[in-house]
Amino acid sequence: MDDQATAPGATPGLVRRPHWLRRLYDWTVRWAHRPGSTWALFGIAVAESSVFPVPPDVLLLALSVGAPKRALWFAAVCAAGSVLGGMLGYAIGYGAWEVARGFFIPHIFSQEAFDHVGRLYQGNAFLAILTAAFTPIPYKVFTVAAGVFHVSFPALVAASALGRSARFFLVAGAIYLFGAQVKSLIEKYFDWFAWALLALGVGGFLALKYLR
Repeated sequence: MDDQATAPGATPGLVRRPHWLRRLYDWTVRWAHRPGSTWALFGIAVAESSVFPVPPDVLLLALSVGAPKRALWFAAVCAAGSVLGGMLGYAIGYGAWEVARGFFIPHIFSQEAFDHVGRLYQGNAFLAILTAAFTPIPYKVFTVAAGVFHVSFPALVAASALGRSARFFLVAGAIYLFGAQVKSLIEKYFDWFAWALLALGVGGFLALKYLR
C-alpha cells in the first residue's frame, strides 16, 4: 500500500497513521493464535493507563477479529490490565509526583489538562473517573491526578473497573456475537475506521478541555 495515498476527504500529508494502523492491524491479527499475544495486550493496557500514549483498543480489536470466540477473554485481559495500570498511575501521582512531574508534563499531558482534572476532582471524582474510563478522554491524566489530589483509591478502582470493562466488553461483545460480519466490515472500511479512531482521540482531548 502506498503510504502517500490520500484517504477520501483527508488532508494530503496527514495520512500516514491510518496506513500504519492498517499494518498494525494485519500484524496483530496474525498474532491472535500465537503465544504471547494476550500478554502483549495486557502490557499495553497497563502502560496506556499510566504512561503510554497509544490506547489498547486497536490491539484488542485486531485480536478479537482474528479469534472472535476469544473476544470476551481478550476484553477481560484488557480491562484487568487497564485497571492495574490505573493503580500504577495513582501510585505515581501519590508517591512520586515530584520526581515524575517533569516527565509527564508536558510530554504525556499538558499542565492545563492536569489542572482541569484537579478542578473536576473537587466535584464528583467517581463520575469524572468513570467518564474518562469509558470515553476517549485521556484516562492516564485522571489516574495520575487522582494520586496527586488524593482521590479515594477505592473510588478510582471501582470507577476504573466499571468504565474500562464497559468500554472493552462493548467492542469485544459485538465481535463475539457477529464475528464474521464485523471482520468483513472492518477489513472493507479499515481506512475510514482508522480515521474515526484518530477523530475520537482528538475529541477526547477537546472533551477534557471543555468538560465541566
